[in-house]
This record gives sequence, C-alpha cells and structure tokens, in this order.
Amino acid sequence: MDELISILKEIHPDVDYSTATNLVDGKILDSFDIISLVAEIADTFDVVISAEYMIPENFNSAEALWNLIRKLQDDD
Repeated sequence: MDELISILKEIHPDVDYSTATNLVDGKILDSFDIISLVAEIADTFDVVISAEYMIPENFNSAEALWNLIRKLQDDD
C-alpha cells in the first residue's frame, strides 16, 4: 500500500490519503489524474484496470484502490 500512496502523492501531494474517502466524488482526482494513476498502477503492480472497474467507488479512497489492485493480482 505504501507504493500506492507514493503514486497518489505524486499526483496530489497535499491530500491525506489515509483518511480521504471522496477522491472522485469530491473532485480531488479528475479524469486526467485517473488515467495517469491507472498507467502508474499498471507499471508498478503489473495489473490492468479495465473499463468495468473504472467506477468512482474503486477510486474514492486509497483503501478502495488498494483492494482493487489486490483483487486484480489475485485474478491473475
């Protein structure tokens, strides 16, 4: 999870990702941020986040995103 937090901090260093639960709904992350994030996650964690997983619930918090990454790794 520390690697994920590092990736997120590169995008918006001023956000407390340990407590934020509205990254998309609160417009902290925009569509460009999400595309950058998905690319970094693919490179770092060797997973592909397909369109079906590109929903706000999966990107609203670091924890939700981490759970998605773990699920995709387990599916491989």
